[in-house]
Amino acid sequence: MPESTDYLCGGLVMAGIFALLPIIYRINSAVGSAVVDMLHPSSFRKALHSTNIICNILFGSSRWEKIIVVTAAMERFAMAAFFLFLLAVAERTFKQRFLYAKLFSHLTSSRRARNSDLPHFRLNKVRNIKTWLSVRSYLKKRGPQRSVDCIVSAAFIITLCLVSFLCMELLKESQYLHQSLYNLEVLCWCLVLGVFLLRFMTLGSKINKKYRNLSVLITEQINLYLQMEQKPDKKEELMLANNVLKLAADLLKELESPFKISGLSANPYLYNLTKVVVLSALSGVLSEMLGFKLKLHKIKIR
Repeated sequence: MPESTDYLCGGLVMAGIFALLPIIYRINSAVGSAVVDMLHPSSFRKALHSTNIICNILFGSSRWEKIIVVTAAMERFAMAAFFLFLLAVAERTFKQRFLYAKLFSHLTSSRRARNSDLPHFRLNKVRNIKTWLSVRSYLKKRGPQRSVDCIVSAAFIITLCLVSFLCMELLKESQYLHQSLYNLEVLCWCLVLGVFLLRFMTLGSKINKKYRNLSVLITEQINLYLQMEQKPDKKEELMLANNVLKLAADLLKELESPFKISGLSANPYLYNLTKVVVLSALSGVLSEMLGFKLKLHKIKIR
């Protein structure tokens, strides 16, 4: 698989932005006026004085203030880079899983197996079906499982908390809402984590779609029926393989579940609690923005 560092580089860039965000936020009207004075055609002493004003506002006036601000920025960069690095590793693991699922779907197709330089076999014998199921189970369990699931679940729960907090802040009728630093930082974190979660959900759905492709088993059953007509002397062996294919298809339907994050689709109580909290907040925000009452949630426990 070709190495791709797009998400890793993007995470490091965003970590740098998160580290410099409090420093950049200190640029207020005083800094703006200082910049105007610096650009104004005057003496060099006035420009140097304006530069000192900007540095004092950004990093503090005393030596200890500068040390604290720089140390805090380095700590924020290290923590954000570490967390985004974990998300980038999880994204690469999902990409590897998708590659395994994609190549696994090529095993029973002669053309795709030849193009991917893979072995090809038909599911017309019991031992071939057993091999196909064993390879499928091995590939689904290959690679880190619990660690990546913990990273994705933690990112989902953090995003859920941040979105809920942002919705509650939007419900406050305050003219200084957009001027607060923590609201801006929460919004940036929501955007970054939302990109990663969208990537996880997209890759997870594609992986499940590849592994849940029951059309392969149905196609093999049709081929078995055609072979029964052509080779009546092997009818018993082909019927046995056909019955095993039917049982395998029924088993996959029962065992497989849709892609889920943090077990939300498996636990109806947790799913409904999350849906009520998030959608209730969104309903309140949209109702305030649109001017009429809007309901987005409906509790249903199966």
